[in-house]
Amino acid sequence: MFLLVGLGNPEKAYKNNRHNIGFMALDVLSNAYHFPAFKSKFQGHYTEGLIGQQKVGLLKPQTFMNESGRSVGSAAQFYKVSPEKIIVFHDELDLPPSKVKIKVGGGHAGHNGLRSLDAHLGTKDYKRVRMGIGHPKDRGGDKNDVSSYVLSDFSKSEQGWLEDVLYGIEKYTDLILDGRDDDFMTGMAEIVSKKGI
Repeated sequence: MFLLVGLGNPEKAYKNNRHNIGFMALDVLSNAYHFPAFKSKFQGHYTEGLIGQQKVGLLKPQTFMNESGRSVGSAAQFYKVSPEKIIVFHDELDLPPSKVKIKVGGGHAGHNGLRSLDAHLGTKDYKRVRMGIGHPKDRGGDKNDVSSYVLSDFSKSEQGWLEDVLYGIEKYTDLILDGRDDDFMTGMAEIVSKKGI
C-alpha cells in the first residue's frame, strides 16, 4: 500500500494557514475518492481506501508540525510501508505560489515537518509533493519573518490559485501512484497556466 501524508498543524486556528496546505490536499483526496471518515490513529487522523486500483492510507499527523515524524514513523512501521511508497504533501517556501514539484530526498530547507520525518523514518528517500506558497521576501516582507508568514491564512487574492492546485491534486495524484511523476507535474502546470497565474 501507499501512505500519503499531509503536513500541517491541528486545531481550528491553523486550519487555513499556508503551513496547512498538506492537510488541505489530503482532505480533497479523501472527499474525491469517497474515503471513510478520518479516525484517530498513529497520533494522527487516518483513513484508507482506493485511488484507482491502489490501496492508499491517508494520514494527517496531529502532533503539531515539529513532531510529524512520530506519527508517520508509527504508521509506516505498523503497515511496513517502505520509504518509496510514502508520499508527503507539504508547503514549499522556495517555490512560487501555485508551482508544484515532486522531489525525492535532499535537504529539508528548514521545514520542521520534513526534519522530523527524516529523523523518525531514518531516511530522506520518501517522495515529496512540494506545493509552492512563495516566500515573504518576494512579497516585500521581512525575509526573516518566515514563521508568521507560514502560520498566517491564505489571502483572498490567493484563493483562486489555491483552488486550482487542490483541484490538480485531486485530478492527478493517481499518476504519482503509477510512477508517472513527470505527467503529474505537467498536468499541474497546465491547470495553473490556463488560469494565467
